[in-house]
Amino acid sequence: MTTEFIDFNLRPELVQAIIALGYVEPTPIQAGMIPLMLTGVDVIGQAQTGTGKTAAFALPILNNLNIQPGKRAPQALVMAPTRELALQVADATSTFGQFCKVQVLAVYGGAPYIKQINELRRGVDIVVGTPGRLIDLMNRGVLDLSAIHTVVLDEADEMLSMGFIEDIETILAATPDERQTALFSATMPTPIRRLADKYMRNPQSVTIQREQVTVAATEQRYYLVNEREKTAALTRLFEVEEISSALIFVRTRAGTGELANELSTRGFPSEVLNGDLNQDARERTLNRFRAGQIKVLVATDVAARGLDIDDISHVFNYDLPDDAEIYVHRIGRTGRAGKTGIAISLVPVFEKRRVKDIERFTHSKLIQGTLPSTEEIVARREAELTKQITVWLARGRCKTERVIVEKLVAEGVDPLEIAAVALKIARGDEKQRPIAPITELVETRPAHLRPSSTRHDTTGKTSHTEKRPFTPGKPGTERPAFIRSREGFPGAKFGGSSHETGMVRLTMSMGKMHGIRPSDVVGAIAYHADIPGNTIGKIFIEDQHTLVDVPEQFVGQVLAKAGKYSIRKQAFTVEKA
Repeated sequence: MTTEFIDFNLRPELVQAIIALGYVEPTPIQAGMIPLMLTGVDVIGQAQTGTGKTAAFALPILNNLNIQPGKRAPQALVMAPTRELALQVADATSTFGQFCKVQVLAVYGGAPYIKQINELRRGVDIVVGTPGRLIDLMNRGVLDLSAIHTVVLDEADEMLSMGFIEDIETILAATPDERQTALFSATMPTPIRRLADKYMRNPQSVTIQREQVTVAATEQRYYLVNEREKTAALTRLFEVEEISSALIFVRTRAGTGELANELSTRGFPSEVLNGDLNQDARERTLNRFRAGQIKVLVATDVAARGLDIDDISHVFNYDLPDDAEIYVHRIGRTGRAGKTGIAISLVPVFEKRRVKDIERFTHSKLIQGTLPSTEEIVARREAELTKQITVWLARGRCKTERVIVEKLVAEGVDPLEIAAVALKIARGDEKQRPIAPITELVETRPAHLRPSSTRHDTTGKTSHTEKRPFTPGKPGTERPAFIRSREGFPGAKFGGSSHETGMVRLTMSMGKMHGIRPSDVVGAIAYHADIPGNTIGKIFIEDQHTLVDVPEQFVGQVLAKAGKYSIRKQAFTVEKA
């Protein structure tokens, strides 16, 4: 019987966070450790890096916290070998506890003491730190471990190899004897076993055997991107990759629909495979995919289970999985039946460390690629068109069309002009595929992904505010003409009517404060009103509303869908400006 997170009877705030993150089924280490840790017993978890260990201890810790008003003393302590891991664990724990009003603090060497000391004095619930800095703060009298209920030693074998065993023992000696202790380690060398014997009481063990990793037949690449530009990066790759069929993995069901809609709007027809489909609809979708009637499927991990198709040329990780085992499951769906497959991951800059986790787990190297430039994509399109012309010239099967050309030439039309017009008509579909801009990489985590910047309204919906990176006039950052926002027009006048002939200006009841992007506007109007996305004109995103130009012939069609428009489940109205 399959275990799901809801089976653990976690507090409602944690279930809410898990659902918001799109998690359904725990990984093996999570399924083994969470029920044990919830009971308060000592535990030893032996599993590789990247198997979901953080959630395995963070969720029980959060569930068992006793948060009281007033000054707080740390109730849980997590020791990690490196600054990077401490930050990662603290960040993940904060995300899981975003609805619990929990205070999590990461402490590590190389950072100023004053901020960490001030946070400790204000009061925190969970401390995540490296052994050296933890001892420094204890010696300064600002880190009191007398109220600790749970201690976690994360990647204990790494801490052993870095010479932290004595520090760990010093820290453990300062915690209450009746604490719960959890030890996680990929390997169990003798010093770690001695440590467990000395400081743990009848520990329960959960050992997860490493899955056989078979990725030799798969070319693995990753591209560093800004979080908000994943779709732009994906469509650029679609332009240059030889894709016969592609499976794109997205974290949530809602995300599959949004991405498939946006790809279709941009000229790359896609369908979804998620838990909202009943069995009949799922089978129809898969049969079309097997038959080549669909080239692109956007799926969740849960929905893709049991997918057995041998001819998938590409697997795309639009959202990186939370553990390396799931990564292996995903990319194992390409490179089958003796063929070479390609696995491509879009990696936000702030998630670079997870690439290393995957490499360690798979014992393979992910090659960092460079996204194709606008010039390369244009050259590729022209080369493909030239190739098609050459093929048809060799076939000599254009007799009917030749009659038309001969008639036009007889009427005095220049043959070169006829050829140019014919090519322009042949390239008409390129208007549906504008080359989306890519901006310079931003090292920091976007505000909408930080728990502290998430805003929840009374309906329980989540909204985010973030300005899309954009530098007016800077090469490589220009938006296509049909998806521009106000930032691109400093000092421009925005009235109630369009300045373009044949266009009518409409106003939407959503703007920057709702976190919408130009692509959201295009996708929503094109989808609900059933009009071509490439016909939509200029878009000006204001704080609380958005102005959008629509061809006059489609205005009635757009206004007729009033009451049906939404972006990320937030309804909005459309009316004449």
